[in-house]
Amino acid sequence: MPSTSLHRTAVTPARPVADVKHSPLDLRAVRLLDSGPLGRWQHLNSTATIPHCIAQVEESGVVHNFRLAAGESAGQHRGPVFADSDLYKVIEAVAWDIARCGTHEFDAWLDEVIALVGRAQEPDGYLDTWIQVLHPEKKWAEMESTHELYVLGHLIQAAIALDRASGRADLLDIAVRFADLVYDRFGPDGAEGICGHPEIETALVELYRQTRDQRYLILASRMVDLRGHGLLPTNWLGPRYFQDHLPVREAREAVGHAVRQLYLNAGVTDVYLESGDNALLSAMNAQWASVHERKMYISGAFGARHSGEAFGDAYELPSDRAYAETCATVADMHWSWRMLLADGDAGPAAYSAAIERELHNALRAAVDATGTRFFYANPLQLRPDRYSEESAPRERVPWYPCACCPPNIARTVAQLSGYVASTTDDTLWLHQFAESEIDLPAHLGGARLTVTTGYPLEGAVEITVDGSTVPGTQLAVRIPEWSGAAALNGPDGAHFVGSDGYAHADLVPGATYRLGLDLTARFTRAHHRIDAVRGSLALERGPLLYCIEQADLPAGIKVDDLVLLPAEGIRAHEDGQLTVLCTQATPDEPLYPPAGGVPTSTAQLPVTAVPFSSWGNRNSDAMRVWIPAVPSRADAGAPDSRG
Repeated sequence: MPSTSLHRTAVTPARPVADVKHSPLDLRAVRLLDSGPLGRWQHLNSTATIPHCIAQVEESGVVHNFRLAAGESAGQHRGPVFADSDLYKVIEAVAWDIARCGTHEFDAWLDEVIALVGRAQEPDGYLDTWIQVLHPEKKWAEMESTHELYVLGHLIQAAIALDRASGRADLLDIAVRFADLVYDRFGPDGAEGICGHPEIETALVELYRQTRDQRYLILASRMVDLRGHGLLPTNWLGPRYFQDHLPVREAREAVGHAVRQLYLNAGVTDVYLESGDNALLSAMNAQWASVHERKMYISGAFGARHSGEAFGDAYELPSDRAYAETCATVADMHWSWRMLLADGDAGPAAYSAAIERELHNALRAAVDATGTRFFYANPLQLRPDRYSEESAPRERVPWYPCACCPPNIARTVAQLSGYVASTTDDTLWLHQFAESEIDLPAHLGGARLTVTTGYPLEGAVEITVDGSTVPGTQLAVRIPEWSGAAALNGPDGAHFVGSDGYAHADLVPGATYRLGLDLTARFTRAHHRIDAVRGSLALERGPLLYCIEQADLPAGIKVDDLVLLPAEGIRAHEDGQLTVLCTQATPDEPLYPPAGGVPTSTAQLPVTAVPFSSWGNRNSDAMRVWIPAVPSRADAGAPDSRG
């Protein structure tokens, strides 16, 4: 296929070698413009989040740990067993930022820390500062908890990103030495071993793609095959926590630690992409349905339980005790994109819609407006008297003792352009709407598409084609389900959404295509089995989820006493806020009164709702997404408001 050779050399996080239906575009070929919110977020990431992360890995002791391992400093190792991965994720964020804008802002820092990492590496290639400094006797001895291969996975991903983005291979040389050691120890002729925290699998497949060394694909496949056979001592956590309860091909339901399950799934999908093992894809199709049809929060977050940072049962999705770890959203974005490349059963529209939900809600809410304060857990309700926990504080904080989430945000935002579009043999597929410029690959003619839009606050999308295209080239534009029968209007008329969720049109040089998405605000109810929010409604407009904050209520009115009046509709404002009418439940009723309706005031109160992505930027007062509603409308699932 003409597209295959292109994606084999693209500067992009996932670069399949085998033929795939959808090929990723080079990050440099998709430019998110600062005139749009995603482009501004990338700029904030570059100028605030990444420098903040660089400062924090020094201040928190992560860089100091490498100095200890290199014998260049004295003192105590600081941070958890996997603290090294924080540095690697920051390096990866810098690498994708280099690909994005060609920055040299971080060159001196890269010189310093990569040289230090090299000096900390043992002669045989081993590199893990927690083991080297604190517990050399535990090397490979407690793989359920030491995270050695998880840390290596992030080293590999950072090294590949840097090599692809800048041609700099010094970190890749370090990663390859460690990976070769792991292959010798755990490859087909070695011991059976898997990591308690999956991540190495997806990284090894990408290392195979980068080097074309089959050993790394063999090792990734072997680790996938070995999971589910009881190799990990599981103590009180149990095998489900580690996804070690069933062989991967038999595990159809997402269980255990949410981040681990989702990173594992990304790696399994990568193995499928290169091996064509349909049993793996079948398992991943079932897993994707489990995750997104029964265990996903409306915000695009995952993990219902604080205990074990874990998935709950199907439809177990409490709002106030949602763990909803930021890293789980990141991991799912990585996995969903790979499922799109794999042409999984759900289809590209479903994978892209999941990424859109995550991108505009859970992920954006995880970092504040300054780009320097972060949520680890992302509940959908904050009670007024909720206390702070270490990984679930009332408000965003600059860093965490377990700091996996902030650098994960940084590396993901730096690579956002990689999720915007893909190509097939004759088609450019537009999955995400953003102010952007997209260069078509040579096999489609090399034209440039300019996307102009105020999305997600505005529904108008204009796509202009400059330059030549190969005859027969098509444009496929996703039409979100919530927008109804929106049409893509081009030089040959209107094109409506097809069964694949996209409107298809001939891509004509010099043409302009216009799409008008229906951003009418709407009420959404939850599946009746989600007991925690039964009788409540959420507010959505386009891809944005909304919430009500205590900060927007008058004195004496508490967000937890609001009762929504959905029959009165929703009013949308140009600034993106919404207004709904509520009444107030009587706050001083008994804990368990006799059966009957909730007593409320007769007064109607206009209440402001703001995008969930922006909550908590003013104070740490109460907030909620799901609002109890008048029973007759909530039970029926209130229809869309057209107000």
